[in-house]
Amino acid sequence: MKPPVFWRVREGREAAPLLRALLHPLSLLYAGVTAWKISRARPYNPGVPVVCVGALTLGGAGKTPVVIEIIRLLKKSDRPVYGVSRGYGGSRPGPLLVDADHHDAHEVGDEPLLIAREARVVVGRDRVAAAQFARRSGARLLVMDDGHQNPSLRKTLSIVVIDAASGFGNGRVFPAGPLREPVAAGLARADAVVLIGSRAAAPDDVSGALERFHGPVLEAELQPLGPPPDGPLVAFAGIGRPDKFFNALSGAGADLRDCAPFADHHSYTPDDLTMLARIAQPHRARLITTEKDALRLPASWRAKVLVYPVQARFHDAAELVRVLSLVQPGASLGSAQLELAHGARPT
Repeated sequence: MKPPVFWRVREGREAAPLLRALLHPLSLLYAGVTAWKISRARPYNPGVPVVCVGALTLGGAGKTPVVIEIIRLLKKSDRPVYGVSRGYGGSRPGPLLVDADHHDAHEVGDEPLLIAREARVVVGRDRVAAAQFARRSGARLLVMDDGHQNPSLRKTLSIVVIDAASGFGNGRVFPAGPLREPVAAGLARADAVVLIGSRAAAPDDVSGALERFHGPVLEAELQPLGPPPDGPLVAFAGIGRPDKFFNALSGAGADLRDCAPFADHHSYTPDDLTMLARIAQPHRARLITTEKDALRLPASWRAKVLVYPVQARFHDAAELVRVLSLVQPGASLGSAQLELAHGARPT
């Protein structure tokens, strides 16, 4: 799905006011159903700690790089860490242990394949079944990619990722806006927030929500692993916010001649790539995309497209260690001795 433009425009700009008014009842219904499911749920305890990395908005918050960075830290302990994902965009219902050498994004989704480079990952549309499968496979700590609004699993630690640049969009719940639930409700169940970008540059609604939030707020940046390639480039991306990728390339000094946005999790066809190659030809440019998009390319095109990988880098890594101590009391992550700073709130 490609987010409509009015999702990104905040109140006061009067973007698509009639359409927003027509969608408002559906937003109330969507939020009400989500709240009802959460209030009625009896979360299953898988017998191992569960770290959930979720979001309040649909797409583009930066969850997956945060998941990968958290897994890297937790792997330094003595517990086998597994990722758990719904496998959005994949055809296999699971539960299934991802094999990056044999599975592709069409089977298990692009995000699980990225996480599988760092740890074992189980995909499953049924989160409880996926957690049980991971536990039987040897997991002693689970990191769940997305699922803050899914109450089926008992969460030891709930982390919400917020993009400082896009914030909460127009502040409305789907389908009138990008929110999965009202901000106050989502943050009330969170133990910590990861803010991607500068807190000082965050919009007023994000700043106000963070001031009212009583847990730790960790700031992080999505930083490239290296400089952009030399020469003219044509960029394309099918992620939650393609413009974030294009801006990152331009900001890093890339010679960007053109950009082509696609819908989130777009499944590329040979015709798509042929069209992109035609756009690049007059500029004598090479094609470049994100790591996630590269996993969805036709096999015959993968060697022809450049990839620009990014990594989540936390401003205060020690604070992240302290937050993760909620699931690892007394354990050691590298040289840092974890201490249980405060009791985990029940979910």
